[in-house]
Amino acid sequence: MPCRASYKQSCDAGGTGGRRICPRCARPLIHAGSAVAAPRRRDVAAWRALSVLLHAGVGFHKSYCGGPGYRPRTLREVRERTTYARRSGEPFARALVRPEVP
Repeated sequence: MPCRASYKQSCDAGGTGGRRICPRCARPLIHAGSAVAAPRRRDVAAWRALSVLLHAGVGFHKSYCGGPGYRPRTLREVRERTTYARRSGEPFARALVRPEVP
């Protein structure tokens, strides 16, 4: 089970080839972007929703407009968007960042 930790780090990986290791569990870290708002460690449902986003390739990188845009925060919002993606044929990652599901 993942340790549900987040760390703000500089973009320079310090000669590790871009790979960083979690100091808590020694597993590789996922670069989520500088605009990610990590949930509290005990909020398992929010971490599951964040995990779905990150494993789908959805990042939290700042854009020229100031932020990453809409990202679902709950498992319900994730489920709504994955159901929509399956039914409509829209790519999964694109459906996840839709503010509204038709």
